[in-house]
Order: sequence, then C-alpha cells, then structure tokens
Amino acid sequence: MIPKKERVTRLDYCQYLLVSQINYTLTNYAEHTEKFSHDMANRYLSGDEIRPRLVWENVKSEVRPTSYGFLVFDDTVIDKNYSHRIELVRRQYSGNAHGIIKGIGVVTCVYVNPQIDQFWIIDYRIYDPEGDGKTKLEHMQDMLINCVYQKSLDYWAVLMDTWYATKEIMLQIEKLGKIYYCPLKDNRQVDDSGGSKPYQRVDHLEWTKAEQQQGKVIKIKGFPAEHKVEVFRVVLSTQRTDYVVTNEMAQDNVEVVRDVCGFRWKVEQFHRETKQLTGIEGNQCRKARIVRNHIGCAILVWVRLKQVAVQTHRTIYRVKHDLLDDYLRQQLKSPSVQMRLA
Repeated sequence: MIPKKERVTRLDYCQYLLVSQINYTLTNYAEHTEKFSHDMANRYLSGDEIRPRLVWENVKSEVRPTSYGFLVFDDTVIDKNYSHRIELVRRQYSGNAHGIIKGIGVVTCVYVNPQIDQFWIIDYRIYDPEGDGKTKLEHMQDMLINCVYQKSLDYWAVLMDTWYATKEIMLQIEKLGKIYYCPLKDNRQVDDSGGSKPYQRVDHLEWTKAEQQQGKVIKIKGFPAEHKVEVFRVVLSTQRTDYVVTNEMAQDNVEVVRDVCGFRWKVEQFHRETKQLTGIEGNQCRKARIVRNHIGCAILVWVRLKQVAVQTHRTIYRVKHDLLDDYLRQQLKSPSVQMRLA
C-alpha cells in the first residue's frame, strides 16, 4: 500500500520561516525536508486564507494594555524591485530606500506599553487599491476603529508619521476622545498669528526661546475655523528637525514631546525585524493569494519570536541566531563534512 503523502500545514510553513536563516524560497524549503515538495508548499500557500485577525488571535494573550499605551501606525514596502509580474506589486515610495521602488505596501499597527518598554504587532493591512479600493489612510482608519470597538484596547495616544497627519484622521482621533502626536511635513501651511497674517510653511515659523521649550498654538490650513493644535519644534540632529503637532493643549515641554515621539520608532523596529528575521521579502511567487499568506505567516513568525524573546530575556535577534549556535555545536560534535589536511 502506497503511504498517503502529508500536506503542508500553516504550522509547517511558519516553522520553516522561523528556522531558515537566509533563503526563504519554496525551493529551499523542499530541498531541506523529506516530507514536502515545492508543489506541496505551493498548494498550501494557494489554499490557505490568512487574515489580519489571525495575528490578533495569536498575540492578544501577550499584550499588556495600559491607560498610558500608544497605538502606533506606519507603513512599509516589501521590496520587489527586481521581481517581475508579481501581483500586489506597485511602484510606491519607500522611506527605507528614500525613493520610489517596486514593492508591496503593508500598513501596520503596533501597540506600545511604555511602562515596561514592550510592543506588539496587533493589526496590519496589505495595500491593494485595485483589489479593495482603499488608500493607506483608509486602512489606518479601519485599524483604528477596530482597535477601539473590536479589540477594546486601552490606550492614551495615537502616534503616526507625516503621511497620516491629515485633517480627517486627526479629527477622527479627537472624536474618539484621544490624543495624537505626529510630525507635519515641512511645507504644511499653518498660522500662528491668530489670523492677522497669511498662512506660511511650518518650517518658516519664527520661535522665541520660550516657544522652543513650551511650543506654540497654531491653526493648520483646511481645518475648521476655531480648531487649534499645539506645535513643537523638535530638533533631532543637526540635519533634521520635526514639527510635531498634538491636540494635548496642556503640553508645554518639548522634551516630553521628544520622548513620546520616540515610541513611534517601535513600529520601525518591527518592520526591520520582520524583514531581517522572518523572510517576509523572500517569497517570489506571483499570485496574490500566495503573497498574502506568506506575509501573514511571516508576521506570525515574528509574533512567536517575540514571545520567546520576552520569555527567555533575549533579543529577538538572539533567539533567531541561537538556532545557528545549535547547528554549530552539532557540527563540531559530529561533522557532516570532515576536515582533512595534507
């Protein structure tokens, strides 16, 4: 009787992404397992349907909510600059590449607990305007509403990049009774004169010594007539200054603003770790369903690596690289290829 072949499962594929160090292709997977072929792995990825809510189901028991928490929104581009005819790939701006590249856009939401300096990915959306007709801004708004009404997460403020600093999003956050902190683009038109002078670029504002420390009240062009926000000039380096706005009108300390905005980099850390440790950019299959499932599996792998890192008091990089240590010990004890000398 011919034994029935096993099928690749979600767990199998995620395990492969977790242990593989450099090559994350289906060909590499098939070459390193006796149970599964390339076609079997391809059939799994073609047949599964991983949705963002699966990430929440796997991470919600780990999240430590706090009334001081942050929701951090940003997007990243999965680089496909040298790939051809992959669905979901489009030309778009990549902050990492500092230019327009071919890739797959992913909008992400990270929850940060500043009291214990921990963060978790809690939601994501794949940018596919031809498929669902939604912009990145609309995806961000969907995730925000989902956090409030479905996940019921406690948080204090929303942190986001300049791309998301729109009137619609900022007013929506205010309607939810929450605080936001976000930088404006340097050319954003604002008024700090109470209407006595024309609007001007935010980076052209003049600052007294007191305003540099305490911020100043401005109106952003296009907002309701009486709508005001606080803006802070946050000097990050000799070559970079951010103009951060907030609806927390009692805020009067630029150093506190700098510290709050520092938590926004947690989402950048997540993007970097997924790209370096999970193979999220490594799959070259062309079909959208396969691409979506691969991205979902890669994010689930990050969730697992994060769990182990917290439990064992290691960095997520250490957890991944320790797998190589195990291999090295094994090979030193019983080498697959024996060294020889003349």
